[in-house]
Amino acid sequence: MPQHKKLPEPPEEAKIFSQRLTQKIHTYLKRHKSLPFSKYMEMALYSPNQGYYSAGLPKFGRLGDFVTAPEISPIFSRCLARQAAQVLRTLDNASIIEFGAGSGAMAEGIMLELAVTEQLPERYYIIEISADLQMRQQQRLKENLPEEIFARVHWLEKLPSTPINAVILANEVLDAMPVERLRIEPDRALQGFVSFNESTQQFEWDYQNITSSTLQKFANQLIKHIGKVSDLGYETEINLNIRPWLKSLYQILNEGIVILIDYGYTREEFYQPARVMGTLRCHYQHRAHQNPFFYPGLQDITAHVDFTAVAESAFDEGFKIAGYTTQANFLMGTGLMEMSVDPNADISAQIKIAQQIKTLTMPDEMGESFKVIALSKNHEQSLSGFQVRDLRHQL
Repeated sequence: MPQHKKLPEPPEEAKIFSQRLTQKIHTYLKRHKSLPFSKYMEMALYSPNQGYYSAGLPKFGRLGDFVTAPEISPIFSRCLARQAAQVLRTLDNASIIEFGAGSGAMAEGIMLELAVTEQLPERYYIIEISADLQMRQQQRLKENLPEEIFARVHWLEKLPSTPINAVILANEVLDAMPVERLRIEPDRALQGFVSFNESTQQFEWDYQNITSSTLQKFANQLIKHIGKVSDLGYETEINLNIRPWLKSLYQILNEGIVILIDYGYTREEFYQPARVMGTLRCHYQHRAHQNPFFYPGLQDITAHVDFTAVAESAFDEGFKIAGYTTQANFLMGTGLMEMSVDPNADISAQIKIAQQIKTLTMPDEMGESFKVIALSKNHEQSLSGFQVRDLRHQL
């Protein structure tokens, strides 16, 4: 595979790793004669031992491909813990469930803060399908948590089998769910499939007529919204996995809340007529680009979140929408400024904390692009994270 413009060439060992996954996806394509982009994305990210999230390659931090908020500053996790604590106080025998715990930094920060506030959950469940990440998380938390706190942490590959009282957390989980890709042209709407070019030995886009009634209905609504498109077309994404996932959360939750944090927009912002290239993004060695076929298995593939769709799906399944705001507002409401002051820190440490807060809250960093939405079941409490500014009316 030739080197992609501006992207560093992977080492030979990584290329061989990618070739194995490429062959697996190619075999699936030949067997099934069809490969919707959502299936390609699922295999590229989650194939056991070969997908991006399932293999042992570095993903987070300086040596990985991207940095998440818990790695930027422990203050992020401490703020999230404060919000969780407010809810845990009102629940009996409550647990925390975290989806996709990444490096384990968020779980570590949350549990340490909850220990300080004397509001530790009965159990801290981590839903993690990657054996490699699970091992890394276990190692980190065992090293950094007191033994009696670590004993409360449990790893699962799927949700518990019986309903529980809980605070459910998912930071940058929705954006990694497989999406369908659509292309709107002046006289037709198409669905994105993936084909394999035998001469270049690469995957490439293959747009075909839509056969799914769900996708066709969505495309018709989208055409009404964006109006006439140019000959260059209009490309975008839709996540059909959100509703079944939220349904599973509603079924497992007896009483409590769900907090989802991710980058995204309301539907009005997401499907702007000017957003002709959609929001599909790939991350490789801290470089963002738009080629999802660059060395499968070696890069992250994501799409922004339509938070209106999240709210509608959640409401339809029975949740109440308990709050929606920007990450900056949420952190302010849960004690960010109070935590930013450390009288014992020297000048260099204070500067570091200030830089971390800037990254987490400034509009041109993560403060505005990341949103927080809270969903509740059998729980009427007003949540502190949405007291600064609640934007539910924008949904």
